[in-house]
Amino acid sequence: MVPLRVCHRLVHLRGLPSSLRPPLPSTMAAPQPGCKTLRPTTTSSPSPAGPATKRSRTMATDAAASPASAGCSAMKAEFTGHAEYLNALNDKRERLVKASRDVTMNSKKVIFQVHRISKNNREEVLSKAENDLAAVVNQYIGKLVKELQGTDFWKLRRAYTPGVQEYIEAATFCRFCKTGTLLGLAEINDSLLALSDESIEPLQINVLDYLLGVADLSGELMRLAIGRISDGEVEHAKNICAFVRDIYRELTLLVLLMDDNNEMKKKMEVMLQSVVKIENACFSVHVRGSEYIPMLGTSGESDYPFFGAADYDQ
Repeated sequence: MVPLRVCHRLVHLRGLPSSLRPPLPSTMAAPQPGCKTLRPTTTSSPSPAGPATKRSRTMATDAAASPASAGCSAMKAEFTGHAEYLNALNDKRERLVKASRDVTMNSKKVIFQVHRISKNNREEVLSKAENDLAAVVNQYIGKLVKELQGTDFWKLRRAYTPGVQEYIEAATFCRFCKTGTLLGLAEINDSLLALSDESIEPLQINVLDYLLGVADLSGELMRLAIGRISDGEVEHAKNICAFVRDIYRELTLLVLLMDDNNEMKKKMEVMLQSVVKIENACFSVHVRGSEYIPMLGTSGESDYPFFGAADYDQ
């Protein structure tokens, strides 16, 4: 640090010749050999000819930047590929959701058609319901098959499982009303093979969706049993009760082996309620049938004698 008085002396002596200038103080002496001196940074000072031009600075040469540029291009291409895959997957999911809604809506129409069944129009109603169910398979489930060919079925399962479950419910309902038996999963999958291309893996309904659809079948059978009782077909209602009870018993043993499927557990609770309703209806008819069966529009001939006494009026 130069003292202030020395600075004043330098100002006064600036105009003198070098021969007349006094020696500098020791603090401003020339640096000794081996000592470091501080050099001011070069700045662009204006010259008499004009202002100095600034030196242009560059980040790196092309040779040094080429590896980094190649790495960025490869990463960008990788992310672009992933983005295209996700966009295509989302578009396919939206199409599957739309097709699943169509399958659900038209399968419900088939179920409503079957509920119109009675002793007089049984063959006509079942024939029309089977034709409508075939149209559902060809028109709407065919869309699902085309979208899901060659893809991971489990990856997009949540997009189309509501429609598949409703179709299984409608198909099994029609089969029970026609033959009194349960439609199997193998038979359903065999009927879908005709919709798939032989060169690509076909759509096959998995066991979980089949069991969920069969669990929903109990609700429709409960409504059918109540309707048969109101029409006086008590024996048919008893057969329905035994059928639903058997399904519930078998599924109860199977649910224990499933890996914490909450959806199946909820449907099992609803299925138990359906079984109880059918049993209560059949039990009420068996115990008190003679009191209200003739009032339901049936013939005057009563199959249920009052307390077992056929000659009560005598």
